[in-house]
Amino acid sequence: MADTAKAPKTGIKQFVLDTNVLLHNPNALFVFQDNNVIIPFAVIEELDKLKRQEDDIGRNAREVIRRLDRLRAKGTLTQGVRWGDSSPQAGAAASTANGSTGLIRIAISDTDRPHAIAEDTKDNRIIAVAWELHEKGHRAVFVSKDLNARIKSDAMGIPTEDFQNQKIDADRLYTGYVTASVEGHLIDQLYDERMLPLEPIHAALAADHDDSDPTLPAEPEEILPNAFVLLKDEQDENHTGLARRLADTEHLIPITPPRKPIFGLLARNVQQTMALDLLMDDEIQMITLLGSAGTGKTLLALAAGMAKVFQEGRFDKLLVARPIMPMGRDIGFLPGDKDEKLFAWMQPIFDNLEYLLSTRGAHGQTADSHTNEQRIDKMIADGKLVLEPLTYIRGRSIPHQFMIVDEAQNLTPHEVKTIASRVGEGTKLVLTGDIGQIDNPYLDSSSNGLSYAVEKMKGLGLVGHVMLQRSERSHLASLAAERL
Repeated sequence: MADTAKAPKTGIKQFVLDTNVLLHNPNALFVFQDNNVIIPFAVIEELDKLKRQEDDIGRNAREVIRRLDRLRAKGTLTQGVRWGDSSPQAGAAASTANGSTGLIRIAISDTDRPHAIAEDTKDNRIIAVAWELHEKGHRAVFVSKDLNARIKSDAMGIPTEDFQNQKIDADRLYTGYVTASVEGHLIDQLYDERMLPLEPIHAALAADHDDSDPTLPAEPEEILPNAFVLLKDEQDENHTGLARRLADTEHLIPITPPRKPIFGLLARNVQQTMALDLLMDDEIQMITLLGSAGTGKTLLALAAGMAKVFQEGRFDKLLVARPIMPMGRDIGFLPGDKDEKLFAWMQPIFDNLEYLLSTRGAHGQTADSHTNEQRIDKMIADGKLVLEPLTYIRGRSIPHQFMIVDEAQNLTPHEVKTIASRVGEGTKLVLTGDIGQIDNPYLDSSSNGLSYAVEKMKGLGLVGHVMLQRSERSHLASLAAERL
């Protein structure tokens, strides 16, 4: 411990960034406005080790290094460089901060560390920089996405935070639909006139809103473009209706389940009906589907994609991608070529495709002597079905395709942005995932890219969202999702 008395804290905060924050989003360098950003030297060493990786981690490491090098040309990084006038190089995150008085500085801890972090490890050397600033009286804040590093830092008495810039409130995540108790004649009007104005529905929601309940938002939930409304008769609980706000109009349109199966699939509950309505609407270009295991999010997306590509010919091909993120302990390197390695990661997709092509899953499909596996192989060989990991998405332009990104909860907001920016003309993008099952160690239900996309894209006329609630995989799966 330092023997000297602490100096009075200055107004400017010193945000000490862990490596994982910069790997999560390289723009993190430029989001702290007029405060100082401190990069421990150990972070630079770790970025140097990671820069050779041919994945998003390696690319983000290289991007951070490039940005620091551009700053180095403007001054001495160990003394601090002001970045406000270099925001065009910093990207969109810095575009609103021209003239920032904050500094970006590389720091090395040159004092003896306390016993708790005396061991020479990367985490300890990074935390030591924040500890030293804190001991000298600065308003130091350690920022990390590593839960254990945050615990260690907090135990040292250092103010500690997760990277909050791209976090949302997962407990109040947008569901994509509301329930309104209305007069029965409004439900009849919806189906008789095939349209219903929003005004009486907003009035009904306002009347039912409980201002005294602290768990509820201060204002009644707004019916955003492409949001669904489940209408219930005030006098008769069996008299109901389902409607969707038509894009940017001020009207609701009635929604009814498809009369014929979608590639052998029929909706089993109201949320699945909502999801299929969005998936089959060619005017909606991006859809997010959230739900726990067994709610049908991936199966519904695949059924709609197969129908749009192979039956309607609306898109040139069906592209299905998943992040390479194992659950639990990794099994290490897999044998075989790219396709053989990919098969293990894409097995859940093959399972769903085989179900859709089976006699149980594809009623009315033309029967032939080929097995389901042979049919899938032919689709792939014809170029109509493409299955690949997200590693190969960056740098591509993807036009006229029905694109499904499964397990999107394991992506960072930066990665989701990268994927969405690959979408070309005429492509429909569907993101599916369960924010309750995240395998990425640096993401949670509030910071993952899927939750971020739901909140940031809601209310746009080209975007739709549904949170699926009920498991339909089997009675056992439903009980397990509820009780375990």
